[in-house]
Amino acid sequence: MEQIIHTPQDLTYLSWSKIRNSSGTAGSFLKSQEDIGGKKRFYKLSDYTPFYGVIGHESVNEIIADRLLTVLDIPHIPYQLIHADIVIDHKQIRTWLCASDDFRERGEKKAALDDYYLANRQENESPLDFCIRSGWTEYIYQMLITDYLILNRDRHGANIEVLINPHRKTVRLAPLFDHGVSFFCRTSEDDLEKEDVMADKKVQCFVGSHSALDNLHLIPAGQYPRLNSLKESDRSFILEGLEDVLSRRRLDYTWEMIWRRWQVYENLRNQR
Repeated sequence: MEQIIHTPQDLTYLSWSKIRNSSGTAGSFLKSQEDIGGKKRFYKLSDYTPFYGVIGHESVNEIIADRLLTVLDIPHIPYQLIHADIVIDHKQIRTWLCASDDFRERGEKKAALDDYYLANRQENESPLDFCIRSGWTEYIYQMLITDYLILNRDRHGANIEVLINPHRKTVRLAPLFDHGVSFFCRTSEDDLEKEDVMADKKVQCFVGSHSALDNLHLIPAGQYPRLNSLKESDRSFILEGLEDVLSRRRLDYTWEMIWRRWQVYENLRNQR
């Protein structure tokens, strides 16, 4: 499957529903879905306001995060970036959106981790301890590393899904998904130079704290998950094909964030 479709596609037939931005900032995320050959396909726009239209870069960030996780060999939901014509509020616009396929297996039902935790936790058990007791330690540690590298600010309890198959009596976490509210998704071109790629901005993390760096320290010494090493040469793969989507300056800042934060992670892992 072609990961980036530059030729504008006609998706004007899709209907979009507004999902309030869970990170607390202004605007809404618009989502849509359709059935293709009996399988669901999901579409998501970047941030949207009725006055300004589609703003931000959340959809593009999904592709960047997808490629980063591919390099690191962390299981995740693959995304496709599509240049498309869509209709919102009876107006046709051309924009970039991302798409993904249904990751549930036959017979599986999904539940938000926060709801599943509340229903199954032990007394005084934290979300992190609950996940460790449930056998999801490596998953959670991979997630904390990912969210530090991309400064994901929106890992609330519904952005981690529990997949339950009542017939097979199996419970698993869905592969990592929804990394849009990361990098510099809300920063204008004029303000990019004011950004500090190492800034520890306030984040939402259901199993951790409001600090992505502090969450990285939740991983005990000797228990870091085995990841492929990130190399400077991986920049070309991670940012390939995005020159017509994001400015060169934004791409440079994005890579600088990934690379410098990876160095912090490696130093921390080696020291402990």
